[in-house]
Amino acid sequence: MDHLQLSLIPVAMATPAIAVRPHARLHHHHQQLVGPSRLCAPPGNGWNHLSRIRIAPVFPCVQFHSYSCSHQLVAYATSASQDQTALESTSVELAFAVGATMTPHPDKVQKGGEDAYFVSNYGGGVLGIADGVGGWAEQNVDPALYSKELMAHAEAAVSSEEMEFNAQMLLAKAHAATNSIGAATAIVALLERNGVLHVASVGDCGIRILRQGRVVFASQPQQHYFDCPYQFSSEQSGQSAADAMVFKAELKEGDSIVMGSDGLFDNVYDRDVETTLSVFGGSDEESAIRSAKALAALASKNSRDPAYESPYSKEAIQQGLDVPWYKKILGQKLTGGKMDDITVIVAHVVKEQKSPDEAIVEMRSEPVPQMQDVDGETSVQRRDDEEQLIPDGLSEGWA
Repeated sequence: MDHLQLSLIPVAMATPAIAVRPHARLHHHHQQLVGPSRLCAPPGNGWNHLSRIRIAPVFPCVQFHSYSCSHQLVAYATSASQDQTALESTSVELAFAVGATMTPHPDKVQKGGEDAYFVSNYGGGVLGIADGVGGWAEQNVDPALYSKELMAHAEAAVSSEEMEFNAQMLLAKAHAATNSIGAATAIVALLERNGVLHVASVGDCGIRILRQGRVVFASQPQQHYFDCPYQFSSEQSGQSAADAMVFKAELKEGDSIVMGSDGLFDNVYDRDVETTLSVFGGSDEESAIRSAKALAALASKNSRDPAYESPYSKEAIQQGLDVPWYKKILGQKLTGGKMDDITVIVAHVVKEQKSPDEAIVEMRSEPVPQMQDVDGETSVQRRDDEEQLIPDGLSEGWA
């Protein structure tokens, strides 16, 4: 197996967010791991020691795995101060076959959650996700307003002449046009018909690129400290598009991408993504829809499991938030998923089928699921077909 290494180049960093929120509340030993509101402030001197913080002078090297010398993923990191690297165009015109879904946090079902996303077929396809920062609800502000407006402006700007598939500029224009009070993390991905994918992300929404059924690239979250991601904000102390993680990747027919809010990647592993897409094999829109719904169902199930060793709980342990030593002696440990809004977009790379001049942008929304009692104890949200959507082998979750 070949390994391709890439050094990500840092961009200019803005002043960290200063809105105060309480620390994470972690319940130990078969109790739900509860995430914070994520309105966050640096806790003082020494706050930048956490391993996932993204303000270091040099980003760590990211490995890309290639399973064939003839199947190599080419990716580039760029910044606002650097020229864009030109990639040689190919004669094949490619596009996305897309499936998308959103499952609200169990407590936010009635309002439809606080995530927002859009799908456009401009060029080879444009995808966007924003995750509203829930802490603003404590200030009587609906966190969904900011994320929805941010994505609406991004949707409207995708076809503007000056955009030219510049993902960072798309985030900048959307941010500048957003007037709502609040904050959100966000990610956008734009595919040119020659297969070049442009991605920009601020915060902890993420993307996975799959080739031959294996994850060959996984984006890393930008955080001030654990569970305090970079975020666009109505406050001047928030981040801007200049702080975005930006990269390009050269895709080919048969590749797939999975993009999601942190509600997805806090509750499923990359191996779950690989298995789910293999179960719902195919490269058409129907398989993309089924894969997206299955991943959302699995993440939702794992998020409610107090005994599940989730990516979120493992990260918390790595950041020193494990149970005390005397509880470890008794065999206790920090476990549990993280209940959150879960947005999933699955896109298969296929040969272009649309007219070159077609640029129809559509916003997609999911019907609000019904509340349902689970085990006769707690009333939480669950899709009616959730259990049927989880592939065999994943129904119990991954440890």
